[in-house]
Amino acid sequence: MKSRLRIVLAQLDFMVGDLGGNAERIAAAAARARDEYAAHCIVFPELALTGYPPEDLLLRPAFAQQALAALQELSRRIRGIDVLLGLPYREGRAMYNAACLLRGGRVAARYDKHLLPNYSVFDEKRYFTPGTAPLVVDVQGVPVGVTICEDVWHPEPVAAAAGSGARLIVNLNASPYHVAKGREREEVVRQRVQECGLPLLYVNLVGGQDELVFDGASFVMDAGGRPTHRAPAFQESLLVVDLEDTAVGDVRPLPGETALSLTEEAEIYQAIVLGVRDYIEKNCFPGVVIGLSGGIDSALTLAIAVDAIGAERVEAVMMPSRFTSSMSVEDAAAQCRELGVEHHVISIEPPFQAFLDSLREEFVGTAFDTTEENIQARCRGIILMAISNKKGKMVLTTGNKSEMAVGYATLYGDMAGGFAPIKDVPKTLVYRLARYRNGLRPVIPKRVLQRPPSAELAPNQKDVDTLPPYEILDPILEMYVEQDHSPAEIVAAGFDREVVRRVVTMVDRNEYKRRQAPPGVRITRRAFGRDRRYPITSGYQEPV
Repeated sequence: MKSRLRIVLAQLDFMVGDLGGNAERIAAAAARARDEYAAHCIVFPELALTGYPPEDLLLRPAFAQQALAALQELSRRIRGIDVLLGLPYREGRAMYNAACLLRGGRVAARYDKHLLPNYSVFDEKRYFTPGTAPLVVDVQGVPVGVTICEDVWHPEPVAAAAGSGARLIVNLNASPYHVAKGREREEVVRQRVQECGLPLLYVNLVGGQDELVFDGASFVMDAGGRPTHRAPAFQESLLVVDLEDTAVGDVRPLPGETALSLTEEAEIYQAIVLGVRDYIEKNCFPGVVIGLSGGIDSALTLAIAVDAIGAERVEAVMMPSRFTSSMSVEDAAAQCRELGVEHHVISIEPPFQAFLDSLREEFVGTAFDTTEENIQARCRGIILMAISNKKGKMVLTTGNKSEMAVGYATLYGDMAGGFAPIKDVPKTLVYRLARYRNGLRPVIPKRVLQRPPSAELAPNQKDVDTLPPYEILDPILEMYVEQDHSPAEIVAAGFDREVVRRVVTMVDRNEYKRRQAPPGVRITRRAFGRDRRYPITSGYQEPV
């Protein structure tokens, strides 16, 4: 005789540390799954109750105590549906990354994550003790094996659940996004289900948390390795999964909702928009202010900001100098009009000249160089931060990954701000994203996409006066920064030895700048900040 099991995967956006707010969202979603969808069970992501990653909040005894108190309150409050949710669970002196089953007014079972990632952006061994025992719970007569995130990336935890009698695997995740991460996850899960011969339900967190973005994209894979359900990426979703428990003992997911896959440009753009939106909203900023130059980086940043929080909360400031072309001012103004953004023009000539006058004796006998260029950038930084202080709006910086890698940015100038939306976006990808955004609706003037990049801090200045062309620079940076190739390996791949030497030297020399940069959305496998940690003071030089 066949029977049905209905499970809801709750792909929701939780805020780190907001125990009360997260508990309310859990209770509301459970009630909706029970009353609207008649579900037997609802599954929430990893550490849903505290948000992910809580980082050193986990070292505060009161935080762990409050998390357990919130769990107990939820267990008493939610009835008529099984709830499986993640939280940090302190037992004695040990802290576990746990999944608890709430049933009948109590905590009916607990699973402790076996494999604790300690690479890339993960520091779980700093906080948690690994679990060792599998957990299989009966849900409507179906033995369900529980695993958490990293557990599914290795065969042993899933095999242990299957060996303990599970006929269905559920995996709770807080898996951050990087380019192509969704395809990578599905391939890993396909390997697991083919090894154990069981279907697997994968629920993932969604939302932005400082530098990290969680894309959701929860899915279900049947025992043959075929996806049967997929939630949309970068948005909240309650994914309803119906499973059939057959007379011969198989559990089969019935076909359900399958969201369309996104192009690479679409997924990256949506990741950045979500990361910017959540950083602004969760930190309670009323709006943002952006220095708009007429160049491609600030144009893309402005479009992202408007898509994230709406034009009415975005202010753009154009700050021309003696070196700013009329084209830049015209294109910046045209984009503001197209997007409906409030914009102002504040010349930096008076403060720039005032600084030159004040420093005349110090600079006597010296030529115009990067010093004067940086003064202009710092004049702009002061203006933007003053507007931020006076109006409470956060400054969004506009620098890209290529610039940050080689130090083509000014401390306390164009690096001054609260959040850096395209900090992890190489320059060549900036152009791709700008064209993608214009494909939705043209908002970035064509001239901005066509003109050679320039900081406009000196007469007739072009980026290629200082840097290799971005078509050459970006692949070198990808190999060195993201893939950890040696300079010699990069040269062997076909790049000029002296260009590689120069680029690598700039990257290494400018670590001090990146340490002082604002956080920004991580979209690559290896972003500056949490991902890549190199000493500022170092005598090491790798041979080229």
